[in-house]
Amino acid sequence: MTLPHCPQCHSEYTYQDGELLICPECSNEWKLGEHPAEDAVNINDANGNVLKDGDTVTVIKDLKIKGSSSVVKVGTKVKNIRLLVDASDGHDIDCKIDGIGVMKLKSEFVKKA
Repeated sequence: MTLPHCPQCHSEYTYQDGELLICPECSNEWKLGEHPAEDAVNINDANGNVLKDGDTVTVIKDLKIKGSSSVVKVGTKVKNIRLLVDASDGHDIDCKIDGIGVMKLKSEFVKKA
């Protein structure tokens, strides 16, 4: 039996764990026969553009990093974002910023590049 490609990133390297299918590239999980991409909530940037996993965004406002004296400056490009659908604190983007590291951002402070 061949497994289907990931519905989010179209990776061919999916694997099965119990009744779930898992994509090792984007960490997407779904049940065989489901189409989670159709059921997903859209996350929009500051201009209303729909964001997707793997997009590149630009920061539109200086963002202070909590617990640090560092700042993410306006115009910073963030590549290969990952969307967090169940973000209860409003931080719905997971990313890695060069020179700063892994952090979460709010979609209202970025625009699609």
